Amino acid sequence: MQNAKLLNYLHLHFIVFIWGFTAVLGALISLEAIPLVWYRMGIATILIFLFVVVTKKRLKFPKKTIAYFFLLGLCIALHWLSFFGAIKESNVSITLSIMSTGAFFTAFLEPLFYKRKIIWYEVFFGLIVMVGLYIIFQAEGEAYYSGMLLALLAAFLGAVFSVGNGRLAEKYEASVISLYELFFGVVCISLYLLLTGAFTESFFTISGTDWLYLFILASACTAYAFIASIHVMKWLSPYTVMLTINLEPVYGIILALFILKDSEYMKPEFYYGALIILATVVANGIIKTKKRRKNNRISPS
Repeated sequence: MQNAKLLNYLHLHFIVFIWGFTAVLGALISLEAIPLVWYRMGIATILIFLFVVVTKKRLKFPKKTIAYFFLLGLCIALHWLSFFGAIKESNVSITLSIMSTGAFFTAFLEPLFYKRKIIWYEVFFGLIVMVGLYIIFQAEGEAYYSGMLLALLAAFLGAVFSVGNGRLAEKYEASVISLYELFFGVVCISLYLLLTGAFTESFFTISGTDWLYLFILASACTAYAFIASIHVMKWLSPYTVMLTINLEPVYGIILALFILKDSEYMKPEFYYGALIILATVVANGIIKTKKRRKNNRISPS
């Protein structure tokens, strides 16, 4: 049992490392954000569909649930468009540091979705995050202003997607949810591309290197990482998973410095702001987990 937990803990770090690599791949792929996301979601949809067929998951749902899948599919498509757009407009380090604010967008969205009170320390942490963002904007805002705004939009849309997905995850298989949402995301982007006449010969003319990066992005960073992350949760506590996932921006920024080099070197003030945001996200997660454990101890069995 102990060996199984250790192996799954190392597996979780590998998954988070892969997620951190997603942003680097986005910078390496020469495609613009819209075709990049279309190909990523399309390839991932095919791969997850094959997995669902092999494992014989149920695919029939009520029309209301399908409509909900559609809305969340549109949301995740817009999230990825903003995310990769931010990378193209700024760089990996800036995008990932600002994406860390997603936890605090979630803290304010959850009360609206689940009709609970806003928690005071989440407001306090949110204010500290704003200080970190202010420092980053002061340090790099002039050069990367549009990229920072796109990263903030991506963080907000990611929070909406996570909160909206909360109830679905309790009822349905994660792989099936992912399949429907990715499929509808591809449909939405395809409709836009059709209406704008963007499906041209050049759209489908992709270099061999970009094809390789796209396949890695769709298979390892999307389909595999999603399914594997669900598996390790059977062995590890939510506290361990939460703390490890918070390392994603750290892994991503370090990878970007090694792989992309000069384009990722920022002013010292940027790293101060990023450190404030990351430390606040970790502190928020620790407090949440401690409170959850305390509530579990005092609640009747």
